[in-house]
Amino acid sequence: MKLIYKIILLGGITGLLNADIAVGQSLRGLVNEGVDLYKNNKYPDAEVNFRKGIEKTFETFEGHFNLGDALYKQGKYEEAIDSYKNAIALTDDDYKRSKVMHNVGNALLKSNKIKESVEAYKNSLRLDPNDPETKYNLSYALNMLKNDKNQENKNKNQDQNKDQNKDKQQDKQDQNNQDQQKKDEQQNKDQQQDQQQDQQQKQQQKPKEEISKEDAQRILEALKQNEADLQKELRKRKAKVSKKEKDW
Repeated sequence: MKLIYKIILLGGITGLLNADIAVGQSLRGLVNEGVDLYKNNKYPDAEVNFRKGIEKTFETFEGHFNLGDALYKQGKYEEAIDSYKNAIALTDDDYKRSKVMHNVGNALLKSNKIKESVEAYKNSLRLDPNDPETKYNLSYALNMLKNDKNQENKNKNQDQNKDQNKDKQQDKQDQNNQDQQKKDEQQNKDQQQDQQQDQQQKQQQKPKEEISKEDAQRILEALKQNEADLQKELRKRKAKVSKKEKDW
């Protein structure tokens, strides 16, 4: 489907000016020259002529309409829309207003303002319901709007899927971190137990401390003294036994 844009140039200004013949002829020359420049694709030069015409006549529907067309052809869509709106304000003719709204719809569509262009085409058809080009362009814009919504929904679904995948990956990472933490804690616990067992084994295997010579000497003397005391006690007992035997 290819967009149809219908640009209408209005060269005649008869009956729209209350000026003398000389001024009227000069203005007509500017307008006609601007139209010729436009037809020869010299849009910047045509814009200059149309602006001069507007300056001479102050405000005319045809001047703003033609200026809007020249701006449109240069890709100056916002400026073109402003000129078209100025033209609409200067006429009560439904046919003319419908053509202006058609071009407004084109400029909006070129600016990728699809929803606004749909409304402009609808307004044009309200003024001229039988215009085939406007019907076609409205259908074209509605189709673009539908495709944009479908693409928007598709992008939204893709973003949701990305978010879900991201959440799943994060959950998996969190689980892995928890598992690793538990593993590290168990390893630390096992390591502590091993260290405790090693310490106990070392303590059990640790040789008894050697006593000093002084302590050994004291112990030996104590043993000797004990032995001497024991011998002394035994001799006493033996003497008592012998005495009893003599008494008999």
